[in-house]
Amino acid sequence: MTKTTTMLTVAGIAVGGLVAYAIYFDYKRRTDANFRKQLRKDKKRVAKSQASSEVSASASGVDVDELKHALETVKQEEVPTTPEEKEKYFMAQVGMGEQLCAKGPTFNLPAALCFYRALRVYPSPVELIVIYERTVPPPVFQIVMQLTNMDVKERVEGYYDCFPPKVMNVAVKAIEVPVKGQLNTSTRKKTLVCTKDFEAGELIYKEEAIVTALDSDLQGKGTHCNHCLRSLDPSSAVRPESDRLDSAYCSTECLDKAKIHSQSLLFSLDSPLPAPLAPTILPAAREARDKAQQAFADYLKKRGRAAPQLVARFIARQVSAETAKMIPGSVRGAEPVLTDGGDYTLYDHLERLRYLEMTPPEEETQILREVLQHALPGLEQFVTEERHATYLGGMSYNAFGVYFGEGRDDKPEPTMRPEDIEKSRTPLGTQKQVGTGFYAVSSYLNHSCIPSARPSFDGGTAELHLIANRPLKAGDELTVAYVDVTQKEGESIKEARRRRRMELVRGWRLPCTCERCVQESDGSDEGPAKDESKVSDVVKRAEGM
Repeated sequence: MTKTTTMLTVAGIAVGGLVAYAIYFDYKRRTDANFRKQLRKDKKRVAKSQASSEVSASASGVDVDELKHALETVKQEEVPTTPEEKEKYFMAQVGMGEQLCAKGPTFNLPAALCFYRALRVYPSPVELIVIYERTVPPPVFQIVMQLTNMDVKERVEGYYDCFPPKVMNVAVKAIEVPVKGQLNTSTRKKTLVCTKDFEAGELIYKEEAIVTALDSDLQGKGTHCNHCLRSLDPSSAVRPESDRLDSAYCSTECLDKAKIHSQSLLFSLDSPLPAPLAPTILPAAREARDKAQQAFADYLKKRGRAAPQLVARFIARQVSAETAKMIPGSVRGAEPVLTDGGDYTLYDHLERLRYLEMTPPEEETQILREVLQHALPGLEQFVTEERHATYLGGMSYNAFGVYFGEGRDDKPEPTMRPEDIEKSRTPLGTQKQVGTGFYAVSSYLNHSCIPSARPSFDGGTAELHLIANRPLKAGDELTVAYVDVTQKEGESIKEARRRRRMELVRGWRLPCTCERCVQESDGSDEGPAKDESKVSDVVKRAEGM
């Protein structure tokens, strides 16, 4: 793995999980003169030690087994949790590292371990690696990169040993999918398989949504909970004092969860941070935040699409999860348990999923950045155009439609072109849903027109229940229908096949190669020759895809 690849991989894995601390660190750098002075002083001392070093940069001279042992030792050490503690820890490790560098090549490994410890708590790993490359003696820098490579490799390769949790009775497996019209050619995709036998109609697993978005035509009516999407009586709905979306909730519990996860940051003037971390908001800043939120709410209503809201809520939930870690013992905003061990964040789950290549409207990116900036200055730097496009493509490709019973019949008919209609994975059709949810595990369910399982929301909320459609053996692939695959009254087999395949192309740029489509084919297929969804280059390189 080259140095450039390493930096990209570290950025992809780490930057999403340290958003809140990055805000704090950035704020300190911009406002605290002593902090900036100390950081510059440390950089200069490291640079000075580099000039005095006469060690060759051709090799680190450290045995691989010794590096592995050292890495495991560092990983067992406790990492500070609060911003203040992380700041002190960072400064102490950098200072110790430069002192060890000055002692000569015998101390290269201990020095590198200090710099590596500092890297573990720094909010922008790529930035710090660039600083190290300029200031740390080459042999020491090389060891730091070797440690980083080993850690990243272990995290990438070990991810699917931890995910999904074994209690869910499923595992992720790589399969080969045939490419339409190309004999003996296939593309590699991840899918879910069951790890035990199931009978038809049996529950395979339950999964809570990480984020949800109520359909735009239901927003503000008070007929559904804005958090769990449960149907409710408007007269008994729980409503917050301040909310840009006129949200309603089925209970104070859902209201509190919504505030903590995303609502306080995106759609109200409440502090998005817990009390111990909440800054004092000046009237001018409060007014600017109010204006930015209103612009975002107006934009969401105008667009009427779920994906932009899911993206914003996902970012907000990351912030919530990270700020929770800063308060020892706090469960406020804690991340859902999606792995059996392993230090993985919400971003780790999203970055491994397939996504559609999309270009969000420039207005959308700017409005979202302004909402984040006025809520927590510095957070807007997290939403680059590239990252926003990837997030939007990920939500668009993986989101499920939430429906109850046989679905609704009162959703307004779309007026835009068929290819512009937003789709979600809904076996009854997107018109039947009340809202949309993003699910980390269920995102790995591939489509089939003869699905082996189906999503159900019989619990009356956005919690997804995966139900077996037929008897399944351990190791069988789990598939669901992304669209309505039933043959309608008066519809021929050819017409039904063409309808569902056109929906798949429009919603997911996906040419279905399932057994049913192959059997019903008359050789006149339309659409793309292969699945046009993407996997990030970093993940492809790391997983050998």
